[in-house]
Amino acid sequence: MTTAKRPRRSAPRPPTLETLVTAALEDMKAVNVRVLNVRGLTDIADTFIIASGNSDRHVRSIADRVVQKAKAAGVRTHGIEGERDSEWVLVDLNDVIVHVMLPRTREFYGLERLWEGDGATVPPATAAPRPKRKAAARAPARAGRASRARTGSSRARTTH
Repeated sequence: MTTAKRPRRSAPRPPTLETLVTAALEDMKAVNVRVLNVRGLTDIADTFIIASGNSDRHVRSIADRVVQKAKAAGVRTHGIEGERDSEWVLVDLNDVIVHVMLPRTREFYGLERLWEGDGATVPPATAAPRPKRKAAARAPARAGRASRARTGSSRARTTH
């Protein structure tokens, strides 16, 4: 007699750290949340999560909620930077780094462009070497600067 095999029910998986962080960001109504997989691009983390807050107080509150949720899940926070000014707060959760910024700071630094590879940067290993300048080409420029320093300007002074 054969018995039918019952499918095993696996224990519910704990939420991933990315899921935990994005849930905390949603709870605090963070704006424009982006999850970037930087595995293979850097050794410092596997994931960057970038979000914006509406004010410096909102940015600080979002970062605090991320830290609270991480601690509740048993995840050790490696470091927190930028809480005093709160234009850009960085929460380091080892494999996940969370950047919470004001919109103007986020636009200025453009982390998404930097890490997504929209052609804004070329990795150092594949960058073409810069051509070396010839020493003769630099000499006249230095001489010109030295003579301007002595006269006080690039134009010759005339007296009337």
